Amino acid sequence: MVVSKSRYEEIRQKRLEENKKRMEELNLKKLVVDIRTTSPKTSPLAPEPLERPRRTYCYRRQDLLNRIYASDEVRGHAVDRAGKIQSALEADFPSFVKPMTQSHVTGGFWLGLPVQFCKDHLPSHDEYITLVDENGDASETKYLVEKTGLSAGWRGFTIDHKLVDGDALVFQLVSPREFKTRF
Repeated sequence: MVVSKSRYEEIRQKRLEENKKRMEELNLKKLVVDIRTTSPKTSPLAPEPLERPRRTYCYRRQDLLNRIYASDEVRGHAVDRAGKIQSALEADFPSFVKPMTQSHVTGGFWLGLPVQFCKDHLPSHDEYITLVDENGDASETKYLVEKTGLSAGWRGFTIDHKLVDGDALVFQLVSPREFKTRF
């Protein structure tokens, strides 16, 4: 059933008036004032909330509208450059190259890792893994075994490092729970 905009607006206005009358009948404004004046602001028996420090990021949902997609040429150049970086790394530590796509660096903020690499080298249970960048700055991310990927903390890493679609990263596993990353 299609309702015209003007008819919809009439129905909406009528419903708002009905709700307003109900609120007045229930005397909600008086109840709110009474609760605020009679209840203590803090309870001596109330436990203190557990504080967990959180990073704040200047990422807004509307940023998704301004996505810039990398060309095949840009992607190829980034992967070639990452391949050269990877080939210069010590062979004692396993590594892989991961090209970034939109779902890795905007919106979803999820990074799937190569399945065989995960099976061969990463823990067999969910674990926090540290990503260390070229400057030695560390970021914690949550590795999920069932998904073979990085979740919590990955968003902060991408924003902190201004990763975009088309970038390519080299991940070098230097300990069971630590990757060195190179761009």
